[in-house]
Amino acid sequence: MRSSSVARPISRSTPGEPPRPTERSGRAAGSLVYVVDDDASVRRSLDRLLSAAGYRVQTYDSARAFLARTPLPGEDSQCLILDVRMPGINGLDLQTSMRNSGSTIPIVFSTGFGDVTSSVRAMKVGAVDFLTKPIDEDELLAAVQRGLTLDAEMRQLKNVMNTLIQRLGRLTPRERQVFALVVTGMLNKQIAGQLGTCERTIKVHRARIMKKMEAGSVAELVRMAVKLGPVIDAAPTAGAPSRLQLT
Repeated sequence: MRSSSVARPISRSTPGEPPRPTERSGRAAGSLVYVVDDDASVRRSLDRLLSAAGYRVQTYDSARAFLARTPLPGEDSQCLILDVRMPGINGLDLQTSMRNSGSTIPIVFSTGFGDVTSSVRAMKVGAVDFLTKPIDEDELLAAVQRGLTLDAEMRQLKNVMNTLIQRLGRLTPRERQVFALVVTGMLNKQIAGQLGTCERTIKVHRARIMKKMEAGSVAELVRMAVKLGPVIDAAPTAGAPSRLQLT
């Protein structure tokens, strides 16, 4: 691919332009890239570049329009190209709002007014990259691909965690207590002594735990416990979320 510059501001969009997201379907139909920029020429340039590269693209003229979008169903990898300076909610504030609400969509910042302070702040909150306009095509596409790869990895991890949390939910309160002790390496006799019961009862609990958690060995059960971390010790409560949200 030739290296050239994209997203060079040409003209400003009309103030108060209604939020009309546009979407293209490319070869990589499973990957979606959002573009949020108040400059219409930048949105058009990025739309053309990303669509030509095979990505699905949705563009928005403001942070508010992006936040008001209807999230698409499915497990598609996503990435956001976000302008820093925009009227109303700026890019850095949108990034903070998204992270505070639990959204993990990777962000690639683009700006025509780059400064060290903004760059450092964005990267500290987890930005994939901070690019200055006019942006080199290859550099932008590489950053987008890193973002999509990161998003796919996070979604896979969340899927694994959701599965383990669902399995953990099958355990009774007593089985969760035994689970937490089994993975520390304690013997059945030791667990029975600590919980004030007999070894035979612990053996029964242990067998049920292995079945409900779908673990083939104690070593596998330990790996599950490492992933679950403090979730094991947290007693389920009414109204508590049973799944990690994918946003």
